[in-house]
Amino acid sequence: MRIKAMVSAIVMASVLFTTAWIDVVHASTPYEAYNYNYWEEAVASPAAFVPSRTVGGSDLGIEPFLEPNDMVIAPSGNIYVADTGNKRIVVIRPDWSLDRIIDSVEGIGAFGTVSGLYVDEDETLYIADSGLGKLIVLNKDGSVKLIIDNPQSDIIAAGFKFTPTKVAVDDAKRMYVVASGVFEGIMQFDTDGEFLGYIGTNEVKRDYYEIIWRLFSTKEQRSQMVLFIPTEFSNLDIDHKGFVYATNIDLNSPTPIKRLNPSGEDVLKRFGYFHVKGDIRFRSSVGPSIFIDIKYLGDGIYSALDSNQGRIFTYDAEGNLLFIYGMHANQNGTFKTPVAVEYDGVNQLVLDRAKANIHVFKPTMFGELVLEASRLHYNGYSEEAVPVWQQVLDLNSNYDIAYIGIGRSLVMSKRNEEAIFYFKQGMERDQYSVAYKRYRREEMKEQFGTIMTTIVIAAVMIIGLMIWRKVRSKRQGRTATYSAGRDQAL
Repeated sequence: MRIKAMVSAIVMASVLFTTAWIDVVHASTPYEAYNYNYWEEAVASPAAFVPSRTVGGSDLGIEPFLEPNDMVIAPSGNIYVADTGNKRIVVIRPDWSLDRIIDSVEGIGAFGTVSGLYVDEDETLYIADSGLGKLIVLNKDGSVKLIIDNPQSDIIAAGFKFTPTKVAVDDAKRMYVVASGVFEGIMQFDTDGEFLGYIGTNEVKRDYYEIIWRLFSTKEQRSQMVLFIPTEFSNLDIDHKGFVYATNIDLNSPTPIKRLNPSGEDVLKRFGYFHVKGDIRFRSSVGPSIFIDIKYLGDGIYSALDSNQGRIFTYDAEGNLLFIYGMHANQNGTFKTPVAVEYDGVNQLVLDRAKANIHVFKPTMFGELVLEASRLHYNGYSEEAVPVWQQVLDLNSNYDIAYIGIGRSLVMSKRNEEAIFYFKQGMERDQYSVAYKRYRREEMKEQFGTIMTTIVIAAVMIIGLMIWRKVRSKRQGRTATYSAGRDQAL
């Protein structure tokens, strides 16, 4: 009876564990999670984030949101929502209770069209009001700190109308502004609101056939052709080092996401299997990904919001696509018009303009493990990341990045023979070659004594054989001479 009871307990525990594992890893989602393999094929994957809850104005005890345009989470944890249609900014506490509502600014009055928000470490609020054509900066107590409405510079065209849409601020309090109709790049301002210049102009791929055609076209025909002008940026965020992550809306660009250094150069790493541009395969009727927001999650990891298909793509510091989630639909956890993505350190939040609410997504076990392993690798703890990557493979044996992560750690530990296997599984050709060369060199060193001994013995035997043959040849020659002489004597 005791043995039977123990077996029953073990079976029950196994069932409970399996059920919990399924709930965490394959939690109910209204969409199918997937990723891309080396061959650019979409393959099924455990969900990394799953819907947790939705929050709208009525959940806060206020008038429902109306066409909200942006959202930002402050260092304090407060969530600021640009409730654009209601001409207000709603501040929500981390426990999802209402903190306050900002619906006017001293000296300005009501907002126009608030399209972008940012909050710095001092809880200073930066408001991009495209309707009023102003960048408004408010202190923590709500008083006006600065207003930028008519930037002046020799490099700004005459008659320029300032229409800020998005804003981000670095640790030095420099303000980076995406403005409508500005093709020269992101506008940069100092702490006093003085215009410093543009950074990160988007390059446009020229169609040389059209250039040649222009040479033989009439004035009327040329006026109907597309101009080769840079495209606008759509959004931006800033990491802890002051690098600007920016998105643009050029459908033909192979680099819709950029990481700009202080000089405005794109230094985003793209070492993954394919371009950092969202969906690799898509229906022609739907079109490619169009990124309208980006959020830096820390440790080189960032998420980009694709408004075209309602998906969030998350990449690591080297440009590997970690996971994808979301879609356009009417169910809870899906989007109609997603406009902003945020991260509170655990959950990801997506603001939906059409549904007028915030979707909260919590990480699954798979998502937590992938993020943890990626962070460990980024910070130089590759060996500590190995057991985490192993757990990822237990949940998804087709996850190439885990194989590559383990392979890198094994190479650093000089376990090249094992690394070869993992790089092969992860289709990492370059590092496979490196591991193979190192392994071959190690084998040569290890077997050097045996090889040299074999060579020496073989050489001695060959020399001995040559000497023996030479001696034998001489003896045979002497015998032949002696026989010939004897024959002559007879």
